[in-house]
Amino acid sequence: MKYEIVNLKEKIIVGVSAITSNNSSEMGAIIGELWEKLYQGGVNQSIKNKVNQYAIGLYSDYSGDQYTVTAGNEVSVAENKELTVKIIPAGKYAKFSVQGNMVTAVAEAWNEIWKMNLDRSFTGDFEEYLNSDWENANIDIYIALK
Repeated sequence: MKYEIVNLKEKIIVGVSAITSNNSSEMGAIIGELWEKLYQGGVNQSIKNKVNQYAIGLYSDYSGDQYTVTAGNEVSVAENKELTVKIIPAGKYAKFSVQGNMVTAVAEAWNEIWKMNLDRSFTGDFEEYLNSDWENANIDIYIALK
């Protein structure tokens, strides 16, 4: 799977979060519920100061096999006190661009990424959904590197 190395500035993400792990049988349901809250639950419309309309799926706070998942948007200033605020640190990232079904294309990409020998920092990996076409989505996945 091909990728490019990019340097990113710090990003502020506002949204909804939960803790899960890749070993949990509930992982898919937990992540799905976050996206449902974001869109069907009206959270997306309430997020102030969005930089763009791209949805972000952030994986952070890695501890053992657990991590925090946040579904939200990048903002210029965090003003939603009732929502989770996370920082994607500035730094070097491996950027993977995938296209296809929002769920299966991302799952397949992650399966490949986990097999790769990347020098990961585990400071914050994220997916950026560049459009909302369920079957033909354009998604960039960023993996934080040391």
